[in-house]
Amino acid sequence: MLTKFETKSNRVKGLSFHPKRQWILASLHSGVVQLWDYRMGTLIDRFDEHDGPVRGVHFHRSQPLFVSGGDDYKIKIWNYKLRRCLFTLLGHLDYIRTVQFHSEYPWIVSASDDQTIRIWNWQSRTCISVLTGHNHYVMCAGFHLKDDLVVSASLDQTVRVWDISGLRKKTVAPGGEDMLRLPPMNADLFGGGDAVVKYVLEGHDRGVNWAAFHPSLPLIVSGADDRQ
Repeated sequence: MLTKFETKSNRVKGLSFHPKRQWILASLHSGVVQLWDYRMGTLIDRFDEHDGPVRGVHFHRSQPLFVSGGDDYKIKIWNYKLRRCLFTLLGHLDYIRTVQFHSEYPWIVSASDDQTIRIWNWQSRTCISVLTGHNHYVMCAGFHLKDDLVVSASLDQTVRVWDISGLRKKTVAPGGEDMLRLPPMNADLFGGGDAVVKYVLEGHDRGVNWAAFHPSLPLIVSGADDRQ
């Protein structure tokens, strides 16, 4: 163990390393997000606007931003240089388990106990796709580092891989810039070509708590309560 630092909250629900600095974000059951210098073991800042536990948190890879999601059904985008919340994204109907920025596009993926995964454009502050299909809490969801894929894990005992190439083609210009001319929220987002299930992976005997892509190999790791 390289270092250890403690907080008064009885539970840490989420963690995120800064991509360049020796910082780590910790989202707490108390509703606070803490920013630590893990080399020095010192608390740099704290962010307290969520109403209830904060389960998901993630740094942006190049901008002074991080995103958080909590039991208040809210996704908040923060500027840690300005030390404040910039805006809040609303749409989920239950606890938000994880949030993650896309590595290239101005997107955020979120997983919720409302059994959906949502993809948001944080620049236009709009939900651009709702992924439905799980029939229990969605415990996590994450983008693939390079491919147009999302992986999700649910208490319905499955891991799903979603193809979001249709969403990219619909909302991202050929040069890689997000067009911001987003489609209206309608039935096409729930059943059209924007995001479709590519694989349903089964094998766990109980609910799956976590799943993630390998950064360079065609592998997925998953974790569940069945000790497999």
